[in-house]
Amino acid sequence: MQNFLLAIVLFFIYTTGNCQILEAVNAQILQQDGLTTEQSELIYDKVKTFPNNAEISIAIIRKGDAKYFGIKRENDSVLSIKNRNKIFEIGSITKVFTTAVLANFVNEGKIDLDDNINDYIDFTIKDNVKISFKQLATHTSGLPRLPKILSSPTLSSENPYKDFGEEELKLDLSEKLVMLDKPRVKSEYSNLGLGLLGYILSEIGNSSYEDLIHSKIFEKYNMFNSTTIRPKIMDNLVPGRNEKGEVVSNWDMAVLMGAGGILSTVEDLAKFAIAHFDDSNTDLKLTRTPFHKVTDNFSTGLAWGIVKTESGAEWYWHNGGTGGYTSSMIIDTKGQNGVIVLSNITALGEMANNVMNLCPELMKTLE
Repeated sequence: MQNFLLAIVLFFIYTTGNCQILEAVNAQILQQDGLTTEQSELIYDKVKTFPNNAEISIAIIRKGDAKYFGIKRENDSVLSIKNRNKIFEIGSITKVFTTAVLANFVNEGKIDLDDNINDYIDFTIKDNVKISFKQLATHTSGLPRLPKILSSPTLSSENPYKDFGEEELKLDLSEKLVMLDKPRVKSEYSNLGLGLLGYILSEIGNSSYEDLIHSKIFEKYNMFNSTTIRPKIMDNLVPGRNEKGEVVSNWDMAVLMGAGGILSTVEDLAKFAIAHFDDSNTDLKLTRTPFHKVTDNFSTGLAWGIVKTESGAEWYWHNGGTGGYTSSMIIDTKGQNGVIVLSNITALGEMANNVMNLCPELMKTLE
């Protein structure tokens, strides 16, 4: 009966053109999920311009307790849906999982953060540049954002990493590499650096990246719907879309899997976020250590961006994006709060900003 009455209301709205009533109905739909009025309005404001079939999946963690909300644009309306276990590409949020494995290896005594990575690879980096694990993980390695072949302006955005394999990585680093700066000088975000880190950790662990991340992270935190192998989860994967709402290609990260290759759900990511609230977890605690100060209010941990807010809170933050998805994750370990937003909206456009901005705005409602 409720859906029937809603259909009548929507029909009246569309035939009379009363947009103010439409916005009120959409806001009411979101509030039925248990969101506050402020949170509902924030979400609606961000998604109302999305194309049809765009959706976002949200986890809001307050004092260690997670609640889940799904929103979809359908028939030019904003509707509540259940998608806490639907799978999205999480893009660069993958990096905080790669560094969690790094921290585990450090705590197990397999490596030291200040070890030279050249001692763990079977090729020589051009000009014998010496880079440490810590520098890779904090974006202070001096490596460029992308390998030279992937930074071409003519490169297709459809699935740009798919053919960049182990041999291409070795060739790029040993012969084609142009450093942005000397290691340790400053922080420059590098997909190449974190992708290289994931590759080296897999070599040390004598394992594929998938098996490594599964055994060290996914199994440990009961992340049953997370993987880097897309064919395993196709039935549960939300199709990625461009800003017109058209389905676009998924991305295969190949040898740079550790920089952005994980597919996951907000429920799984919430489990990982909540694990950070346990201060006895030495692996995750190490990833949140502020190793490099960028400004008075921003530092980098092992992949995490560490933000000091105006209210005095400390947020651990990472965004992610691929050709068909945009994501954002923030946790406050002291307050035991967090927000995770996954979407099937491309990161290669302006709408991605709506997704990334929604995360900190929702975090502020928890303070």
